[in-house]
Amino acid sequence: MRIFLTGATGFIGSHLIPELIGAGHQVIGVTRSDAGAAALAKAGVEPYRGTLEAPDGLLAGAATADAVIHTAFDHDFSRFVANCEKDRHVIAALGAALKGSDRPLLITSGTGIGSSGPGQLAREDVMAADHPNPRIASEQAGAALLADGINVSVMRLPQVHDTRKQGLISPAIDIARAQGISAYVGDGHNRWPAAAVADVAQLYRLAIEAAEPGARYHAVAEEGITVRAVATAIGRGLGIPTVSLSPDEAAAHFGWMAAFVAMDMPASSAITRERLGWRPTGPGLIANLETADYATVGWASPAA
Repeated sequence: MRIFLTGATGFIGSHLIPELIGAGHQVIGVTRSDAGAAALAKAGVEPYRGTLEAPDGLLAGAATADAVIHTAFDHDFSRFVANCEKDRHVIAALGAALKGSDRPLLITSGTGIGSSGPGQLAREDVMAADHPNPRIASEQAGAALLADGINVSVMRLPQVHDTRKQGLISPAIDIARAQGISAYVGDGHNRWPAAAVADVAQLYRLAIEAAEPGARYHAVAEEGITVRAVATAIGRGLGIPTVSLSPDEAAAHFGWMAAFVAMDMPASSAITRERLGWRPTGPGLIANLETADYATVGWASPAA
């Protein structure tokens, strides 16, 4: 297939490109910069200039493709609500380019949208249209397109990681480095799901090849790792103390991230594994945190 890929130079997109090309697909990769275009061309990708801020500019590229994978997202979590709404508009534009065909569109969301209640494993067969998580905007946009006859499926992500980046954990490392302590809230027994980025890239490929309208997939290798275990690994890596904070202390310590760090959001991928035969091979999140180079890891570092 000829696949139009947003976020092609990003963390997931850059791992997805060799996965797709290795399976015989052609890739049109969206980038906003000359440097990104050069890197994509070197990787065997056809560069396409575009931005999330101008979603209509993506229409022409998507219209020439057999399939579209949307991994791009503005990861400034201090503006999370606004960025989720921006994603809604991008998904609508991509869907417009595919209208009247059965060409698949695979969009991206978060596993939290599949939660049916506190302490429950998020599942692929759960989607509350009025979910309080702002990322529901992406799935609402996808549902609207599906109702309009467009072949949309959803990839829900946990904390996606390697030894350089780890989803929300990367900014937590920056905060720990700046504050001189690695912290968790309360007993730290709240859980985050996770998967290695190579396993996630493979699942995106399997999902776009399946092209199943309305399907929801969870890219979850580990259902729930305690935030205390994560903080402890960070503390060891940075050589700083690991401490428990009260909710009030956490607000001052974590800033914008305080709303995320106390969340308990375990997730299952049982349905995904059965449907697509996906078998993640790791390594696990703690293993990657234990072997990370803390001189460079984190969002604020040049290597990130």
